[in-house]
Amino acid sequence: QVQLVESGGGSVQAGGSLRLSCAASKRSYCMGWFRQAPGKEREGVASISTDYGSTQYSDSVKGRFIISQDNAKNTLYLQMNSLKPEDAAMYYCAADERSTSWCPPVVLRFGYWGQGTQVTVSS
Repeated sequence: QVQLVESGGGSVQAGGSLRLSCAASKRSYCMGWFRQAPGKEREGVASISTDYGSTQYSDSVKGRFIISQDNAKNTLYLQMNSLKPEDAAMYYCAADERSTSWCPPVVLRFGYWGQGTQVTVSS
């Protein structure tokens, strides 16, 4: 079992930045960020293979968001820059304990989820 606790959400104007954090109860080898806006499906934002150090991003955030990890603290981060109103959503941290190089930001890859942190972007 892996417990995940997100923090760092809030309200920001378009063009601003936020950094989300996700504290994990133990090390997970594939971690990711997802988001879900009202009335929409949960979508993958970014993921990182903590063993292989590889990252993947959705096209909608590539070049603006950066996913990173601190293995010593079992903490995952998402630096969000140049935020747009369409980035507003509940953001979820996800984790999986399996160590493989296949770690895309797709829902089926992850077995553990946090409760989410809300991000609001005003125009």
